Order: sequence, then structure tokens, then C-alpha cells
Amino acid sequence: MSYVEVPGAKVPIRMWADPASVEGGAMQQLQNVATLPWIKGLAVMPDVHYGKGATVGSVIAMQGAVCPAAVGVDIGCGMSAVKTSLTANDLPGDLSRLRSKIEQAIPVGRGLHREAVDPKRLYQFPTAGWGDFWSRFDGVADAVKFRRERAGQQMGTLGSGNHFIEFCLDSSGAVWLMLHSGSRNIGKELAEYHIGEAQKLPHNQGLVDRDLAVFVADTPQMAAYRHDLFWAQEYAKYNRAIMMALFQEVVRREFRKAKVTFEPVISCHHNYVAEERYEGMDMLVTRKGAIRAGSGEFGIIPGSMGTGSYIVKGLGNAASFNSASHGAGRKMSRTAAKRRFSTKDLEEQTRGVECRKDSGVVDEIPGAYKSIEKVIDQQRDLVEVVAKLKQVICVKG
Repeated sequence: MSYVEVPGAKVPIRMWADPASVEGGAMQQLQNVATLPWIKGLAVMPDVHYGKGATVGSVIAMQGAVCPAAVGVDIGCGMSAVKTSLTANDLPGDLSRLRSKIEQAIPVGRGLHREAVDPKRLYQFPTAGWGDFWSRFDGVADAVKFRRERAGQQMGTLGSGNHFIEFCLDSSGAVWLMLHSGSRNIGKELAEYHIGEAQKLPHNQGLVDRDLAVFVADTPQMAAYRHDLFWAQEYAKYNRAIMMALFQEVVRREFRKAKVTFEPVISCHHNYVAEERYEGMDMLVTRKGAIRAGSGEFGIIPGSMGTGSYIVKGLGNAASFNSASHGAGRKMSRTAAKRRFSTKDLEEQTRGVECRKDSGVVDEIPGAYKSIEKVIDQQRDLVEVVAKLKQVICVKG
């Protein structure tokens, strides 16, 4: 489908979703964003749903300003995926050992490494810039500087919620490795600190929603936020890269005889800010629950833990600010999912997937998410499908 345009206070709201299907709270958030004085455009993805301040599944283009809450608290959250030389025929009948080995190699939930991972010890890991990255931690907000050791130990860890590590098969039977995570606790604390700082600024006192507080260009507060924002986005990218390297090590060991090879890793943020140019203007484009889908750029759009995911290639649609959805999107809250579904429902909906099936992950049940197939269909003018993946192992925290 092409987008539907809904009137907004400052800019029209371009929606790749049926407006009638968008929950009232989310629609109000979109209307609130459209009132911001600095806004130049707003695109809404088919996985849109209610979030804090700004909806998940929205792309906000502003000139000379950025809204920290519109990035989300998991700065740099995103996906990585890689195709391997393995096929379905290489897999054992019982996948529980492989799942266990992945969980041993990569801490999940609130887990962390006993010692920070040394990337030099990872097979062919690109370490250029690693030292410079950590040296720039000295410039982050004083409020989080005491977290340096923990940030090091959490580098290369999964977290919880909707973060996952998966072993997948595409339609030809090829094995893919895929994972979803972000900037862990250090990104969350940086985000919360800067949201609080933005809310104190005089120019934000008359906003319709205090969570839409912004930093404006050429101010010390904006400079400080940009430093911490881009550092946290880089942390998230390194975090996924280290996890993927650890994941690949597990696969090499477990399938030693197969001499596994890997294609180049596909990686994309879906909670982040980028400096981009549209209609002759330099803008700060915030994607909260959206990926960049420039012409020919690869992206990853995951579904739920029992349905599958898509590898896509962007079509470079400027109307969406070269963006596409980041996943299926929730259709009910975690609390509502826990009330509605049981562990028996979870077992039924994840049949054939080696994964947790206990009460701790009922809120991640496939039934709590929108149809990934419908979400993909609604953005045929944003991306083309390269591969459809179906998970056979799903690791969650």
C-alpha cells in the first residue's frame, strides 16, 4: 500500500497503516508530535503502537532540534543477521543442546560477563576504533560515569523483554543466525538522564506533552546529548557485533565437521537518530521502532518468537524518509498479554521452536503481536523481501 495522509497541526502525518486500526492513545501521540515547532515531517510505519512520549513505529524529521523520548530509552536498539553455509540437513533432531550452548556463551536477562569481552580474542573481529570508542566514555554525562565497569561487562549481552537470539531457516533450508538487542543499561540511563534535562528547559514548558521535550541546535545541552546519543548508538552496534561473534563461535564448535562459513553480517538500528538531508534541508531524523530503508540497503524486520522474520532491501522511498517498520509491533500490552494467555497457549503458539515456554515469557507470546505478513504487505513501496526466515531456536532473557 502507499501511505494515507492524516492532517496534523504543523505537518501532515503520512501513515503506512490503516488510521482506523491505530489505537486512540497512539493516534493522539502522533497528533502531539505534529504540533512541535521544529517538525518538518512525520511518517508512521505499519507496526505503530503506543509508546512513551512518541509512538513506537514513527519517523520524525526535525530541523535544529531532537526529542530524546522519540528515540526511546534503549538507544541504538536493533538487529543483526547472517546467513551461514549450514542447511536444515546439518541440524540435529534435538536442538536443546545448541540452545544451551548459546545461553552459556551469551548472558541473557540481567546477566553480564564476569570479565569484559576482549574483542581481540574473537575470530576476525574488526577492532579498529575500539580504543577510541571507550576513550569517548570520559565525555558522557557525569550521572553515569560510575557505570564504566558494568558497561564493559554488559557489552556482548542480550538483555530481556523482546530481545532475542535465534537460529533460523530460510525457504531454501539455509541456516541464518539472528539477534535483537541494544545499548543495555548504560543506554537506558543516558536516555533517562537527558530526557530529564530536556524537560527542565524553558522552551519546553508549553508543550502538549512534557515527554516531547527537545534539545535545540547550538546549545550546550544539545551538544552534550549528541555526544552521549551517538556514543550509545555505537555501544549498541558493538554489543550486537560481539554477541554475533560469540554466536558464530558456538556454531563453529558445534558444527566443527561442517567447517561453517558466514556471509557478511546485516546490521541495522531501529531506535536512533541520523543526520540526513531532505528537500534541500539538513534534518535530524529520529526512528523509534523503524529502520532505514534507503535504496538497496539491507534491513531486518522480525516477527514474534513463533512466527518468523524477513530480510528486506530498501526501495528508497523519500516520503517515508527512507524508512520501514522494525518488526510486527505489539497489538496488546505486556500486562494484557499475561492476563489473556497461559503457558499452555505459549506452548501451542511456539510449537516446533526450541525456546522457553514458561510464565516468564508469556508476555512475548506470538498472539500479543500483529501479523508480520500483514505488516510486510503494508509497506511494499518501502521494501522488497529478500528472504523469509522461520526460527527453530529462540533464546530470550
